[in-house]
Amino acid sequence: MRGAMFAGLALVLSAGAAQAQTAPKDRPPAVPIKASKIILVGDSTTQVLSGWGGSFCAYHVTSFAACVNLARGGRSTYSYRAEGSWDLALAEMKTRGFAKTWVLIQFGHNDQPGKPGRSTDLATEFPANLRLYVQEARAAGAEPILLTPLTRRQFKAGKLERDLDPWAEAIRKVAAELKVPLVDLNRRSADAVEALGPSMANRFAQVPPAREVAAAALAGTTIANPVAAVAQALPQDNAAVEPLGDARLAFDYTHLGPVGADFFSKMVADALAVAVPGMRPLLVP
Repeated sequence: MRGAMFAGLALVLSAGAAQAQTAPKDRPPAVPIKASKIILVGDSTTQVLSGWGGSFCAYHVTSFAACVNLARGGRSTYSYRAEGSWDLALAEMKTRGFAKTWVLIQFGHNDQPGKPGRSTDLATEFPANLRLYVQEARAAGAEPILLTPLTRRQFKAGKLERDLDPWAEAIRKVAAELKVPLVDLNRRSADAVEALGPSMANRFAQVPPAREVAAAALAGTTIANPVAAVAQALPQDNAAVEPLGDARLAFDYTHLGPVGADFFSKMVADALAVAVPGMRPLLVP
Protein backbone atom coordinates (compact mmCIF):
# COMPACT_ATOMS: atom_id res chain seq x y z
CA MET A 1 0.00 0.00 0.00
CA ARG A 2 2.75 2.44 0.99
CA GLY A 3 4.66 1.60 -2.17
CA ALA A 4 1.63 2.39 -4.28
CA MET A 5 1.20 5.76 -2.52
CA PHE A 6 4.81 6.75 -3.13
CA ALA A 7 4.57 5.65 -6.74
CA GLY A 8 1.45 7.77 -7.22
CA LEU A 9 3.09 10.79 -5.58
CA ALA A 10 6.15 10.45 -7.79
CA LEU A 11 3.92 10.32 -10.84
CA VAL A 12 2.12 13.53 -9.82
CA LEU A 13 5.40 15.35 -9.12
CA SER A 14 6.95 14.28 -12.38
CA ALA A 15 3.86 15.42 -14.28
CA GLY A 16 3.98 18.79 -12.53
CA ALA A 17 7.69 19.20 -13.31
CA ALA A 18 7.06 18.40 -16.94
CA GLN A 19 4.26 20.94 -17.09
CA ALA A 20 6.48 23.59 -15.45
CA GLN A 21 9.13 22.92 -18.09
CA THR A 22 6.79 23.16 -21.04
CA ALA A 23 4.48 25.99 -19.88
CA PRO A 24 6.90 28.88 -20.68
CA LYS A 25 7.09 27.68 -24.29
CA ASP A 26 3.39 28.34 -24.67
CA ARG A 27 3.66 31.97 -23.54
CA PRO A 28 4.15 34.81 -26.03
CA PRO A 29 7.70 36.20 -26.11
CA ALA A 30 8.36 39.05 -23.67
CA VAL A 31 8.67 42.51 -25.17
CA PRO A 32 11.75 44.25 -23.75
CA ILE A 33 11.13 47.69 -22.24
CA LYS A 34 13.96 50.19 -22.15
CA ALA A 35 13.89 52.81 -19.44
CA SER A 36 15.06 56.37 -20.01
CA LYS A 37 17.42 58.44 -17.88
CA ILE A 38 17.21 61.99 -16.54
CA ILE A 39 20.43 63.60 -15.24
CA LEU A 40 20.43 66.79 -13.18
CA VAL A 41 23.46 69.10 -13.41
CA GLY A 42 23.73 72.34 -11.45
CA ASP A 43 24.37 73.95 -8.07
CA SER A 44 22.89 73.87 -4.56
CA THR A 45 19.49 75.05 -5.77
CA THR A 46 19.23 71.78 -7.75
CA GLN A 47 21.05 69.31 -5.49
CA VAL A 48 19.50 67.08 -2.83
CA LEU A 49 18.53 68.66 0.54
CA SER A 50 18.94 72.29 -0.47
CA GLY A 51 17.35 72.45 -3.93
CA TRP A 52 14.39 71.17 -5.93
CA GLY A 53 16.19 68.14 -7.43
CA GLY A 54 15.63 65.67 -4.62
CA SER A 55 11.88 66.18 -4.64
CA PHE A 56 11.82 66.10 -8.45
CA CYS A 57 13.48 62.68 -8.66
CA ALA A 58 11.45 61.27 -5.76
CA TYR A 59 7.96 62.48 -6.68
CA HIS A 60 7.84 63.65 -10.30
CA VAL A 61 9.61 60.91 -12.29
CA THR A 62 7.92 57.58 -13.05
CA SER A 63 9.51 54.15 -12.60
CA PHE A 64 10.22 54.10 -16.35
CA ALA A 65 13.08 56.58 -15.94
CA ALA A 66 16.21 56.62 -13.82
CA CYS A 67 16.74 60.03 -12.23
CA VAL A 68 20.35 60.84 -11.32
CA ASN A 69 21.06 64.05 -9.40
CA LEU A 70 24.65 65.16 -10.01
CA ALA A 71 24.17 68.78 -8.93
CA ARG A 72 26.83 70.08 -6.54
CA GLY A 73 26.53 72.99 -4.13
CA GLY A 74 28.51 76.14 -4.88
CA ARG A 75 29.39 75.19 -8.45
CA SER A 76 29.38 77.44 -11.49
CA THR A 77 29.63 76.67 -15.19
CA TYR A 78 33.40 76.94 -14.73
CA SER A 79 34.04 75.09 -11.44
CA TYR A 80 31.65 72.19 -12.15
CA ARG A 81 33.74 71.33 -15.19
CA ALA A 82 37.13 72.16 -13.66
CA GLU A 83 36.69 69.78 -10.71
CA GLY A 84 35.62 66.85 -12.90
CA SER A 85 31.90 66.74 -12.07
CA TRP A 86 30.98 67.25 -15.72
CA ASP A 87 33.11 64.23 -16.67
CA LEU A 88 30.98 62.13 -14.30
CA ALA A 89 27.83 63.48 -15.93
CA LEU A 90 29.18 62.68 -19.40
CA ALA A 91 29.92 59.12 -18.30
CA GLU A 92 26.29 58.77 -17.17
CA MET A 93 25.12 60.09 -20.54
CA LYS A 94 27.20 57.50 -22.38
CA THR A 95 25.84 54.53 -20.42
CA ARG A 96 24.17 52.15 -22.87
CA GLY A 97 20.84 50.42 -22.53
CA PHE A 98 18.58 53.44 -22.04
CA ALA A 99 15.93 54.40 -24.55
CA LYS A 100 16.82 58.08 -24.21
CA THR A 101 18.86 60.27 -21.89
CA TRP A 102 18.08 63.86 -20.99
CA VAL A 103 20.38 66.17 -19.04
CA LEU A 104 18.93 69.22 -17.24
CA ILE A 105 21.52 71.99 -16.81
CA GLN A 106 20.94 74.88 -14.38
CA PHE A 107 23.66 77.37 -13.42
CA GLY A 108 23.89 81.08 -12.65
CA HIS A 109 24.01 81.60 -8.88
CA ASN A 110 27.73 80.97 -8.53
CA ASP A 111 28.67 82.50 -11.87
CA GLN A 112 27.87 85.91 -10.37
CA PRO A 113 30.75 88.23 -9.35
CA GLY A 114 32.33 88.08 -5.91
CA LYS A 115 33.01 84.35 -5.74
CA PRO A 116 36.72 83.65 -6.27
CA GLY A 117 37.37 80.49 -8.23
CA ARG A 118 33.75 80.25 -9.30
CA SER A 119 32.42 83.42 -10.92
CA THR A 120 32.52 83.81 -14.70
CA ASP A 121 32.25 86.73 -17.07
CA LEU A 122 28.60 87.22 -18.00
CA ALA A 123 29.23 88.59 -21.48
CA THR A 124 31.77 86.02 -22.67
CA GLU A 125 32.71 83.07 -20.44
CA PHE A 126 29.26 82.19 -19.08
CA PRO A 127 27.53 81.76 -22.46
CA ALA A 128 30.61 80.05 -23.92
CA ASN A 129 30.54 77.52 -21.08
CA LEU A 130 26.85 76.83 -21.65
CA ARG A 131 27.42 76.26 -25.37
CA LEU A 132 30.15 73.73 -24.58
CA TYR A 133 27.88 71.86 -22.16
CA VAL A 134 25.20 71.63 -24.83
CA GLN A 135 27.59 70.52 -27.55
CA GLU A 136 29.27 67.86 -25.42
CA ALA A 137 25.97 66.51 -24.08
CA ARG A 138 24.73 66.07 -27.64
CA ALA A 139 28.00 64.40 -28.66
CA ALA A 140 27.54 61.96 -25.76
CA GLY A 141 24.13 60.99 -27.13
CA ALA A 142 22.02 62.91 -24.62
CA GLU A 143 19.44 65.63 -25.14
CA PRO A 144 20.37 68.76 -23.17
CA ILE A 145 17.74 71.01 -21.59
CA LEU A 146 18.71 74.42 -20.21
CA LEU A 147 17.09 75.88 -17.10
CA THR A 148 17.35 79.49 -15.99
CA PRO A 149 18.37 79.77 -12.31
CA LEU A 150 15.89 79.48 -9.47
CA THR A 151 15.06 82.93 -8.09
CA ARG A 152 16.26 84.24 -4.77
CA ARG A 153 13.53 85.46 -2.43
CA GLN A 154 14.71 88.90 -1.35
CA PHE A 155 12.25 91.81 -1.26
CA LYS A 156 12.46 95.54 -0.84
CA ALA A 157 9.30 97.51 -0.11
CA GLY A 158 7.17 94.59 -1.29
CA LYS A 159 8.99 94.14 -4.61
CA LEU A 160 11.12 91.11 -5.42
CA GLU A 161 14.76 91.89 -6.21
CA ARG A 162 15.42 89.95 -9.41
CA ASP A 163 19.20 89.95 -9.26
CA LEU A 164 19.61 86.89 -11.48
CA ASP A 165 17.79 88.36 -14.48
CA PRO A 166 20.97 89.03 -16.55
CA TRP A 167 22.13 85.40 -16.19
CA ALA A 168 18.67 84.12 -17.03
CA GLU A 169 18.63 86.24 -20.17
CA ALA A 170 22.04 84.91 -21.25
CA ILE A 171 20.71 81.34 -20.91
CA ARG A 172 17.63 82.18 -22.97
CA LYS A 173 19.84 83.49 -25.76
CA VAL A 174 22.03 80.36 -25.81
CA ALA A 175 18.93 78.14 -25.83
CA ALA A 176 17.50 80.04 -28.79
CA GLU A 177 20.83 80.07 -30.62
CA LEU A 178 21.44 76.31 -30.27
CA LYS A 179 17.76 75.30 -30.43
CA VAL A 180 17.84 73.75 -26.97
CA PRO A 181 14.62 73.16 -24.97
CA LEU A 182 14.34 75.78 -22.23
CA VAL A 183 12.66 75.75 -18.83
CA ASP A 184 12.51 79.37 -17.75
CA LEU A 185 12.59 78.55 -14.05
CA ASN A 186 13.88 82.00 -13.13
CA ARG A 187 10.89 83.82 -14.59
CA ARG A 188 8.36 81.27 -13.35
CA SER A 189 9.78 81.10 -9.84
CA ALA A 190 10.24 84.87 -9.56
CA ASP A 191 6.66 85.54 -10.64
CA ALA A 192 5.35 82.98 -8.16
CA VAL A 193 7.47 84.27 -5.27
CA GLU A 194 6.52 87.90 -5.95
CA ALA A 195 2.85 86.94 -6.03
CA LEU A 196 3.18 85.20 -2.66
CA GLY A 197 5.09 88.05 -1.02
CA PRO A 198 8.04 87.88 1.39
CA SER A 199 6.22 86.44 4.39
CA MET A 200 4.67 83.49 2.53
CA ALA A 201 7.87 82.93 0.53
CA ASN A 202 9.81 82.47 3.78
CA ARG A 203 8.08 79.08 4.11
CA PHE A 204 10.33 77.82 1.31
CA ALA A 205 13.52 78.18 3.40
CA GLN A 206 15.30 75.28 5.10
CA VAL A 207 14.37 76.45 8.61
CA PRO A 208 11.92 79.10 9.88
CA PRO A 209 13.11 82.71 10.09
CA ALA A 210 13.97 84.49 13.32
CA ARG A 211 11.27 86.68 14.86
CA GLU A 212 12.87 89.89 13.58
CA VAL A 213 13.13 88.49 10.06
CA ALA A 214 9.50 87.40 10.10
CA ALA A 215 8.42 90.85 11.29
CA ALA A 216 10.38 92.57 8.51
CA ALA A 217 8.81 90.26 5.93
CA LEU A 218 5.34 91.25 7.09
CA ALA A 219 6.36 94.85 6.36
CA GLY A 220 7.44 93.88 2.81
CA THR A 221 11.23 93.79 3.19
CA THR A 222 13.71 90.96 3.77
CA ILE A 223 16.61 91.33 6.21
CA ALA A 224 19.53 89.11 7.12
CA ASN A 225 18.82 86.41 9.67
CA PRO A 226 20.56 87.44 12.92
CA VAL A 227 23.68 85.57 13.95
CA ALA A 228 23.87 87.48 17.23
CA ALA A 229 21.20 88.44 19.73
CA VAL A 230 20.25 91.58 17.82
CA ALA A 231 19.53 91.56 14.09
CA GLN A 232 20.90 94.23 11.82
CA ALA A 233 18.14 95.62 9.60
CA LEU A 234 20.19 95.18 6.42
CA PRO A 235 19.42 93.19 3.26
CA GLN A 236 21.13 89.80 3.16
CA ASP A 237 23.66 89.51 0.34
CA ASN A 238 23.00 85.93 -0.70
CA ALA A 239 25.35 86.15 -3.65
CA ALA A 240 28.21 86.72 -1.22
CA VAL A 241 27.28 84.19 1.48
CA GLU A 242 26.25 81.17 -0.62
CA PRO A 243 28.78 78.48 0.34
CA LEU A 244 30.97 76.21 -1.72
CA GLY A 245 29.69 72.72 -1.01
CA ASP A 246 26.56 71.65 0.81
CA ALA A 247 24.38 74.52 1.94
CA ARG A 248 24.33 75.17 5.68
CA LEU A 249 21.12 74.15 7.40
CA ALA A 250 20.01 77.69 8.13
CA PHE A 251 17.49 80.27 7.08
CA ASP A 252 18.33 82.19 3.92
CA TYR A 253 16.57 83.44 0.81
CA THR A 254 18.17 81.01 -1.65
CA HIS A 255 18.07 77.41 -0.49
CA LEU A 256 15.02 75.22 -0.10
CA GLY A 257 13.52 73.12 2.65
CA PRO A 258 10.92 70.41 1.99
CA VAL A 259 8.06 72.86 1.27
CA GLY A 260 10.17 74.83 -1.20
CA ALA A 261 11.59 71.71 -2.85
CA ASP A 262 8.11 70.30 -3.42
CA PHE A 263 6.76 73.60 -4.73
CA PHE A 264 9.52 74.25 -7.26
CA SER A 265 10.05 70.61 -8.32
CA LYS A 266 6.42 70.52 -9.42
CA MET A 267 7.02 73.77 -11.29
CA VAL A 268 9.96 72.17 -13.12
CA ALA A 269 7.98 69.01 -13.95
CA ASP A 270 5.03 71.00 -15.30
CA ALA A 271 7.32 73.17 -17.44
CA LEU A 272 9.22 70.16 -18.76
CA ALA A 273 6.01 68.49 -19.90
CA VAL A 274 5.38 71.50 -22.13
CA ALA A 275 8.95 72.28 -23.26
CA VAL A 276 9.89 68.64 -23.96
CA PRO A 277 6.80 66.65 -25.05
CA GLY A 278 8.83 63.46 -25.31
CA MET A 279 9.39 63.53 -21.55
CA ARG A 280 5.70 63.87 -20.71
CA PRO A 281 5.04 60.10 -20.20
CA LEU A 282 7.92 59.97 -17.71
CA LEU A 283 6.72 62.84 -15.54
CA VAL A 284 4.28 62.86 -12.64
CA PRO A 285 2.39 66.18 -12.39
